[in-house]
Amino acid sequence: MSDVVYFDNAATSWPKPPVVAERMNRFLNEEAANPGRAGHRMAVGAEKMVDGVRKLLTEFVGGKDLHRMIFTMNGTDALNIAIKGLLRQGDHVITSALEHNSVSRPLQAMSDAGFITLTRLDFSPTTGVIDPEDVRKAITQKTTLIAVTHGSNVLGTIQPIAEIGRIAREHKIRFLVDAAQTLGTVPVNVGKQHIDVLAFPGHKSLLGPTGVGGLYVNSTLKIGDFEPFREGGTGGDSSSPTMPQMFPYFLEGGTPNTVGIAGLGAAVEFVIAHDPAATLAREQGMVQKIIDVVMSNPKFALYGPKSAVGRVGTVSFNVKGYTPQEAGSILDESFQIAVRPGLHCSPYAHRGIGTFPDGAIRISPGHFNTDGQLETLLDALKQLTE
Repeated sequence: MSDVVYFDNAATSWPKPPVVAERMNRFLNEEAANPGRAGHRMAVGAEKMVDGVRKLLTEFVGGKDLHRMIFTMNGTDALNIAIKGLLRQGDHVITSALEHNSVSRPLQAMSDAGFITLTRLDFSPTTGVIDPEDVRKAITQKTTLIAVTHGSNVLGTIQPIAEIGRIAREHKIRFLVDAAQTLGTVPVNVGKQHIDVLAFPGHKSLLGPTGVGGLYVNSTLKIGDFEPFREGGTGGDSSSPTMPQMFPYFLEGGTPNTVGIAGLGAAVEFVIAHDPAATLAREQGMVQKIIDVVMSNPKFALYGPKSAVGRVGTVSFNVKGYTPQEAGSILDESFQIAVRPGLHCSPYAHRGIGTFPDGAIRISPGHFNTDGQLETLLDALKQLTE
């Protein structure tokens, strides 16, 4: 597949840094015991590796307690652990129309069941941003959770989470942030941004493998605030009749994806060594060139702001005369360019920009895209409209 020009990094980053596969292979061949399940040296070594990656990720998000870094299957798993663990009958939740289905579906299901009440805030189709004042106005006496994305996976727009976090803290409301599209390029600090719970996958801008993610529970929350989403073995404590009352085990039942965690650790070290800010600036530069081509041709319809400033490496548009699926297929079959057409698991966002039900074409540059690949893409886009 080396001839593929891959611009679908918002779905998952590709390729991965070579160190990721190398670390995973070494772990499988030399260290792959079950952490905490035995006293032999391989099990102890596996547990040491897992805790080392916990510490690395905790520091990366500005946390202070590595035991509060919960390993999950992916971002969706992390969000479900938070949402279903924190909410109680009668709670009111504020979220936005920009959310991925991993936030909107569990909340909507709980609302439909009458378990919670839900307010879904609109965003500006022009700026692609939630207004923090709309969050403030939506707060009621029963509001216990504000759950928003840090970066839209449709428009790429970075949301004002620090401002929303301040509002949440002022009102003593828990703040859950979905960092699926940002962690790895956009700075995240759970303390400075007043984040109580941070959910993320390992396979996007962190450049790790699929099948592993994380949930950081800030010290603003305690064990008693959660109901465990998944219950089972914890290795270190097998005697308790219920989940041990300590992080991370209370929210981390079952054997963890140790090989994935090993790969994620190598990926995060790679991300840090290559300067996330520089990576973001480069991706934004590519997005701006795509926007400029789209804006210069009336056959394109751009969604969201006309500037790449304030975006992650993501832009969505449509081509007049083609459905998104048709345009995506042409790019794939005729030019070997991988992009993502459709609703991007965010139907409310597409309703907000007027592209429901067909959606749009999403292009998302990543760490390994080259200037030559970008030129190939831009040329293909021009040919689509000839």
